[in-house]
Amino acid sequence: MRQSSAAFCSRFHEAIELIGSRWAGTIVNSLLGGPARYAELKAAIPEINDRMLSARLKQLESEGILTRTVTPETPVRVEYQLTEKGRALEKALRAVSTWADQWIPVLGVGAADGTGRKGGKGRRKSG
Repeated sequence: MRQSSAAFCSRFHEAIELIGSRWAGTIVNSLLGGPARYAELKAAIPEINDRMLSARLKQLESEGILTRTVTPETPVRVEYQLTEKGRALEKALRAVSTWADQWIPVLGVGAADGTGRKGGKGRRKSG
């Protein structure tokens, strides 16, 4: 039996908007390997600026996707970790990664890859 369009559409749309927010999926993907500090996330995603990383971490925390743990030591230690809800995204993110590997050309790759295509404007490297 088919779900009602309205129920499917709003829930699906909300999920896509959350994970599809710029850098959100990449942050979650990075945290699938385990807890990380801010600087480790920044190093794993060099294209992201501090303001965007901070905003996405707050957004993902407010959505219950990750937790922020502060350990009071000198200097203060802050670590980010996926919640059960966040870890449940692994299968979906792996599927997107597999699809991207097949269908999205790597930026700057030309005929040497055998496709004869160059990565188009706005295309990003999968990873």
